[in-house]
Amino acid sequence: MKALLSKATGGPETLSLDELPDPRAGTGQVVVAVKACAINYPDVLIIEDKYQFKPQRPFAPGGEIAGVIESVGEGVSGWSVGDRVIAVTGHGGLAEKIAIEAARLFRLPEGRSFEDGAALLLTYATTIHALLDRGKLTQGQTLLVLGAAGGVGLAAIELGKAFGARVVAAVSSEEKAEAARAAGADATLVYGPGPFDKDASKALAEQFKAAVGPNGADVVYDPVGGDYAEPALRSIAWEGRYLVVGFPAGIPRLPLNLTLLKSCDVCGVFWGAFAARDPRANQAHVERLFRLWGEGRINPRVTETFALEDGGAAIAKMGARQVIGKVVVRI
Repeated sequence: MKALLSKATGGPETLSLDELPDPRAGTGQVVVAVKACAINYPDVLIIEDKYQFKPQRPFAPGGEIAGVIESVGEGVSGWSVGDRVIAVTGHGGLAEKIAIEAARLFRLPEGRSFEDGAALLLTYATTIHALLDRGKLTQGQTLLVLGAAGGVGLAAIELGKAFGARVVAAVSSEEKAEAARAAGADATLVYGPGPFDKDASKALAEQFKAAVGPNGADVVYDPVGGDYAEPALRSIAWEGRYLVVGFPAGIPRLPLNLTLLKSCDVCGVFWGAFAARDPRANQAHVERLFRLWGEGRINPRVTETFALEDGGAAIAKMGARQVIGKVVVRI
């Protein structure tokens, strides 16, 4: 089989397309013929050894796949050759085939493409866990979404609206603001590029405050970090919840006096650990996502596709923060 491999620490330019032996299904595993693999920000980090997990090299990046079961190992029930599936794999998805534990599979609904299926789980499952379990978002509350035109950002807009919130989308360009409005955002704002000095940070805080309204944001969804974090925190409501989702702009340092003044919570969101620790709760979330998908209330936005040999270019585009929605590698 062909696989796009990371053999040494570095950027997307270090990846190479190689031939590997076909995987075999071990006990409790299936082999999936991968048809599509979505690209996410962890793929940028994992090949640079900056992610929390560091697979042994050589490995293929790509942590979110859709495909067809090719073979079934011992001890597996409920799955058959030919079943269409989706899964979050962590890595290994940029390959023609992958062996994966059957317990990590979800059935791809009929009528849904492999590209859309590959783009669903990581962003939407992260976001539903963030908004409901960590953010306690309820109907009528205000949700501020940073990086709102990315995969998790658009998911937060759609799920926020599905849960009855007023959604304010913060983005870095008017093109991204249009994508956020198309996803259902009630209001948008365009912020400038960081880093910010003290005056620019204060101005951004005022921009956030004006957008969310005088009562502040009940929930702030932050998959960006960096110099955007403190201004966003300054716009939070009394007893609001600030959700720490990711750091493509850098790991921020928040002044903790703000949490006292607003009596607010800063909440980490680590969906992978949540799914492993509480698989039943995660299963319930995914089933709810499928229902919302079937009702047309959420819809993964695949804005560009790449061939396997061009998977490095897809990762580079993600690293440059040029992606609106999701990009997917077809295999």
